[in-house]
Amino acid sequence: MGFSTLIDILGSTIIGGMLLLILFRMNDAAVENTYVYGGELIVQQNLVEVVTLLEFDFRKIGYCADWTKIPDPSQAILAADSNDITFLTDLNSDGNVDTLRYFTGPTSDLTGTANPRDRMLYRVENNETPQGANLGVTEFNMIYFDAIGNELPFPIVHPSQIYTMQINITVENTDAYDENYSSAFWRQIRLAARNLKNR
Repeated sequence: MGFSTLIDILGSTIIGGMLLLILFRMNDAAVENTYVYGGELIVQQNLVEVVTLLEFDFRKIGYCADWTKIPDPSQAILAADSNDITFLTDLNSDGNVDTLRYFTGPTSDLTGTANPRDRMLYRVENNETPQGANLGVTEFNMIYFDAIGNELPFPIVHPSQIYTMQINITVENTDAYDENYSSAFWRQIRLAARNLKNR
């Protein structure tokens, strides 16, 4: 074994080590991309679920199959705040008036997730036990407007003045690779339940 053989072995070891390092980096990048893209897909799906439910319920504010039970739709919103709303509706279209409330809980409600900003979005039917969904909601904000389009200041003393509302929702991953949270934002501008206009 000569000196040139040792140089060949040393060179091939260095080149093999470099190739191994490149392989490890490619594997790490592939794993990160899988988590990031998978997380973004979950965020988009969660946002669609939240928005679908909200739009379905909010468009039925003041609706009842038996219209005589909610004769004045302007009284259908019982209480309204920036992240809390209670209103009358007919959930099952059976002619019975139901009370529905949406609100977000504090971030301390979700200690089992890595995201420090996510919170439970609660949906309460007829003062029953709140049913929460952990879909990564970090923002659930509403702005209310009167019949001529003026923004109503908080606190809303007379919910009967609400004619339209703007809803802002942000959803993030509940867990993320290397704390890089993906987010998706949705805004409904001037959502108006048809029944609120029947005044």
